[in-house]
Amino acid sequence: MDQKLLWRGLVALMLLQGGSAYKLVCYFTNWAQYRAGLGYFIPDTIDPNLCTHLIYSFAQINNNKITPQEWNDATLYHTFNDLKKRNPNLKTLLSIGGSKFGSKGFHPMVDSSESRSTFVNSVIPFLRNAGFDGLDIDWIYPELNEKPFFASLIHELAVAFQEEAKKSRKEKLLLTAGVAAGRQKIDNSYSIKELASDVDFINLLTFDFHGSWDNPLVTGHNSPLRKGSQDQRNSAYYNVEYAVNYWKNQGMPGKKIVMGIPMYGRSFTLSTPVSNTGVGVPAKSAGTPGQFTAEEGFLAYYEVCQFLQGATITKIPEQQVPYAVKGNQWVGFDNVESVETKVQFLKNSGLGGAMIWSIDLDDFTGEFCKEGPFPLLQAIRKKLGTANKGIESGKEQLPIRSSYVKWQEL
Repeated sequence: MDQKLLWRGLVALMLLQGGSAYKLVCYFTNWAQYRAGLGYFIPDTIDPNLCTHLIYSFAQINNNKITPQEWNDATLYHTFNDLKKRNPNLKTLLSIGGSKFGSKGFHPMVDSSESRSTFVNSVIPFLRNAGFDGLDIDWIYPELNEKPFFASLIHELAVAFQEEAKKSRKEKLLLTAGVAAGRQKIDNSYSIKELASDVDFINLLTFDFHGSWDNPLVTGHNSPLRKGSQDQRNSAYYNVEYAVNYWKNQGMPGKKIVMGIPMYGRSFTLSTPVSNTGVGVPAKSAGTPGQFTAEEGFLAYYEVCQFLQGATITKIPEQQVPYAVKGNQWVGFDNVESVETKVQFLKNSGLGGAMIWSIDLDDFTGEFCKEGPFPLLQAIRKKLGTANKGIESGKEQLPIRSSYVKWQEL
């Protein structure tokens, strides 16, 4: 009888502490502060109970040392990490790199053991002083000749974080990496078994499989779950299922794989005339920029919901994701149904959790999609089992700051 009571107590304690071992990793982008009107997003907008891990993007490198990127990052770091006062279980990381930073941004820092040592020695006090719990390396993406430099950087950071934790008796800083999902890039960029032993987990960037950079330029979904009926040769690799299984087969433990789910769609302008508007039809250029993100070929989820008014929506059966067409505009995106399907897939695959890019691209105000604030993120949380009753009932929802503030006034 006593053993039964003890077991029930342990189960209850686990449920109180979150009830799920899955991670829900959410990237925040520090340029979302420059979007006008309802697109404006800063750390104050984040409900600290939505994610298990928040990643601030991005920092940069100057004179082989880690440095802030935006003029007001120091202020935003403070607000970002203060979220942990309202959720002590939340972990925050700082990401360095990104697509604009590219491979060139990591040179000359990675080119010698001395310059890497300067970087590593700058990272630990930088993270500790700012209140972060770890570092995320978003090197997009190491070329074949850069593969050993990436491996050395990750390993040297891992060793330094371990040693610092022993000396300081503080919790070890987390070390993660945002990594490619395309097979050729995976082979070129990573020594996977070595990486697996050094990182706490990877954030698998299972999106941008198709976009306006494709040649020949035809319509394709940003983040298909599975291979499509028209996928041949290399395009057969461009889906979430293949990427996840390839990483696992090459030696990355499933529990260290956090699978990416995009909060945005990729759009195309169709060639004219077109006889059909499905997957693989000719396009002449990227899609029209969204009202708030203002980037060709790219729509935040809340902009997708604007687009869907009057559009024809179709689900791609074998890929388990939708696309929509209106006039000569075509957008492949994720919705509540498709993200729930993806979460079920990652659970069945024994993965460590889900990652979203990015929290500021979901319909955080709830004004556009009429599905409540953060509809995609909330759907992922509930399906993962990381949601708690207080959040689901709305008791912990924060007011959304949606007023227009010019960046010069921040």
